[in-house]
Amino acid sequence: MKLAGPLAPLRQGWDRAAVYLPVLTMGLLALGSYWILRSTPMPLEPAAARPVAHEPDYFMRGFSVRSHGADGQLRSKLSGTQVRHYPDDDTIEIDQVHLLAFGEGGTLTLAQARRLRTDDSQSEYWLEGEVSVERGGSTGQDGRARPAMRFKGEQLRVYDENQRIASDLPVELTQGGNLATAETLRYDASTRVAELQGRVRARFSPR
Repeated sequence: MKLAGPLAPLRQGWDRAAVYLPVLTMGLLALGSYWILRSTPMPLEPAAARPVAHEPDYFMRGFSVRSHGADGQLRSKLSGTQVRHYPDDDTIEIDQVHLLAFGEGGTLTLAQARRLRTDDSQSEYWLEGEVSVERGGSTGQDGRARPAMRFKGEQLRVYDENQRIASDLPVELTQGGNLATAETLRYDASTRVAELQGRVRARFSPR
């Protein structure tokens, strides 16, 4: 049905507006989106990861720890003036450390140093500063007594898993009246064999 009279121009104007209405709507949406983006604050840039400092997260002064076997006998005693834990590499340091430990067969080990450091597994120990480690004597299969062995130096590494002692700094080894010095040391307690290298000097007492 066609409109005539004064309503005809109104109908024609509406038809023309309907053609452009989708374009006008898209334009308004685009302007609204642009305004929202301009009004929204920019996201903060993530802060750069700060390197973890080598600082202790806890410490204890004047401590002493003892461990006992199933039979109630003392197995070890560890004491020091201060112990610190470092979370960045999960290590423990002990100042002025003193260690007393009984191994298999009742063999006594005494150790002291200005500082002891160990990792989380506590399978390897670094002793630094006026280090002294003494392993008690024992009786061999031939029934003969073996005197205690003493290691002295500025640095010793003790491996608890296989009872080895090593040093890359000058070290002194004594047993009974025998004395040996060297620049490096590798000692295996299971075989009681000491490997000395670099300017080795030895002095043996007569039997």
